[in-house]
Amino acid sequence: MTKKVGIVGAGTAGLQLGLHLLENGIETTIFTDRRPDEYAGMRLLNTVAHHHVTIAREDKLGVNHWPNDGYYGHYYWVGTPEPLEFYGSLEKPSRAIDYRIYQPKLMEDFAARGGTIEFGLIAHEDIEDISNKFDLLVVCTGKGPFGQMFTHDPEYSPFDRPQRALCCGLFKGIAEPETRAVVMNFALGQGEMIEIPTLSFNGMCTALVMENHIGGDLEILAKTKYDDDPKAFIALLLEKLKKHYPACAARINEDEFDLANSSLDIMQGGVTPTVRNSYARLPNGRLAIALGDVQAVVDPVLGQGANMASYAAIILGEEIVANHVLDERFIEKVDARRRDRVMSATRWTNYMLTNLPSLKPELVQFIGALSQNPKLADEFTENFNFPEKQWDCFSSDERVNDWIGSRLAPSAANDEQALAAAE
Repeated sequence: MTKKVGIVGAGTAGLQLGLHLLENGIETTIFTDRRPDEYAGMRLLNTVAHHHVTIAREDKLGVNHWPNDGYYGHYYWVGTPEPLEFYGSLEKPSRAIDYRIYQPKLMEDFAARGGTIEFGLIAHEDIEDISNKFDLLVVCTGKGPFGQMFTHDPEYSPFDRPQRALCCGLFKGIAEPETRAVVMNFALGQGEMIEIPTLSFNGMCTALVMENHIGGDLEILAKTKYDDDPKAFIALLLEKLKKHYPACAARINEDEFDLANSSLDIMQGGVTPTVRNSYARLPNGRLAIALGDVQAVVDPVLGQGANMASYAAIILGEEIVANHVLDERFIEKVDARRRDRVMSATRWTNYMLTNLPSLKPELVQFIGALSQNPKLADEFTENFNFPEKQWDCFSSDERVNDWIGSRLAPSAANDEQALAAAE
């Protein structure tokens, strides 16, 4: 008997899951309140980079429509008294596409391959009736009551409020560095800013993800509205960039610097990092499983959200295909496979949110080691694809020290051998 799966939400997780299920002959319906032709007139949805492991999944799904628009690594700028600047390479290019382009394109792919999309608002009381039509209901959107269906997990949700005042936008007039790359800027005690080369409606532009410390000098950027006075907002932003992120400010053409497409290219607010339990049993006895932001939502400072959602979506899809009975045991197997990456991305992000403002000594030592050793910087940068490897490093102070020592020790030994040979 053919399985039927319903997916509430048409974000990265829902769309990639739906495409995977269609590829494997499973009847799939996506429920969303947004039609593809509505995206172009919407406010910026997010500022998301897809790491190359996510692009590989898009390749496999046949939805890699932007193969030549990637970036090749990360520049790092750390605002210590003598600023640190260094570069880390990625083994394969990563990429950022404006989601107002990305999501409708994948929706079109899904529909063209035989998937069903039902458009319209869904109320909480509709969920039980909808679930009766499917063998499994997957919930990928936390809008309204949907996230409340799944119990909050306090062990992995240490915050009760946003940890940064966010101001994120797409901008023109910022020159790319020598190599097309993300630039991660750290203004100690004030904030972090990630520059992401992004393909949008008018071509390549730069996403600025401004992670402003609450109560600091940069918080005003999250509270000042562009629409109230566009010129005043841009002047304020330039002032703050020159003061706190001078490496970025030096690449700005002030005559061109503005939002890339329109006044819709900016979003402000905050994210409360939250993890929820992975499934809920509905009153009719059927199961609803959490995916994407419903299962775990993270602050965007490390760019993990969409990537861990994509990973979890394909894991879930593989288990739906492999299992004849979609019950609690099925969910246990899903969780056993997806949990380490999702929880590692969550805990690593929360670690950075907590420890970047004060720059604890172990983190200072870590950053110093990266700045002096290109191989370490490359490894750290590549591991943005593998947050479980990052958490292997950062989960304790002992592990941070071991990570540095185990990698520097062979290099030091080689230096001693070379010196002895020269003598």
